[in-house]
Amino acid sequence: MKKIKSALEVHSPFLEIRYIIITPVRDEVRHIEETIASVISQTVLPFQWIIVDDGSTDGTSEILDSYAARTNWINVIHKEDRGCRAAGGGVIEAFYAGYSVLSDQSWDFIVKLDGDLSFAPDYFEQCYKIFEAEQKLGIGGGTVCQLANGQLKVDSVGDPLFHVRGATKIYRRSCWEKINPLIKAPGWDTIDEVKANLHGWTTRTFTDLKLIQHKPTGGADGSWRNWFKNGRANYITGYHPVFMLLKCVKRALHKPILLESMALLAGFCSGYILRIPQVQDNEAIRYLRRQQILRLLLQPSIYG
Repeated sequence: MKKIKSALEVHSPFLEIRYIIITPVRDEVRHIEETIASVISQTVLPFQWIIVDDGSTDGTSEILDSYAARTNWINVIHKEDRGCRAAGGGVIEAFYAGYSVLSDQSWDFIVKLDGDLSFAPDYFEQCYKIFEAEQKLGIGGGTVCQLANGQLKVDSVGDPLFHVRGATKIYRRSCWEKINPLIKAPGWDTIDEVKANLHGWTTRTFTDLKLIQHKPTGGADGSWRNWFKNGRANYITGYHPVFMLLKCVKRALHKPILLESMALLAGFCSGYILRIPQVQDNEAIRYLRRQQILRLLLQPSIYG
């Protein structure tokens, strides 16, 4: 079985960049090897990659162990099967299970990477060139796309001038230290950016760097449940009700007509009805709502 090289064995002009990856996965037997192939082919390799197997039952575990046996920088943690997929909070619980066993604490960047992605061999090198050029950039990541009929189609969720998809988040360490810990609930991948901007960092998607997502966004949950979850996440994050209402109006004509906006609004309102706790950071919520009002007034904001 061929040995996988480590970062120390690969020459690159960006070799001094030290980054770690944490990948929570559950039942990704169909796609995980594509992600592994993409990572081990990088021109700038991570110093440590922790893959957290969150109770897989489909053969994912065996694939992960086979690759971990071939290198000392891929580590696998196996969690017990809870019997179901825990949307939002579950993935962050798995992320922190990996974070808790980091062996290399001298990292410059930490990456949360999903296990159903593939990307170019120089993906991370190009990302770190952007971080090097933009010293106030705190969170970044590539553009998540779907492959349809041989063509890449951007799987757009959120404003790329502010939002970075949770599937591929890169955190600069000094920014991470300001916003850590992430909330273990839906909305974690928005409130982290709000807090980063509140502390003076910028956050954005790298539109020219593409990743292929081999499973539709929310594919494990179904469309209605995924949109409902996103509405709930907007509530937990502290979205201004007027901003949320107009967001739903904007989405009303997305096909199937009205379904997405109804699911978003139902998820958002359910938070108030069930009195679900919002983010325990009043300053961040006030900041977010102020930025949303500025956006509605067509004034400069974190949304561009």
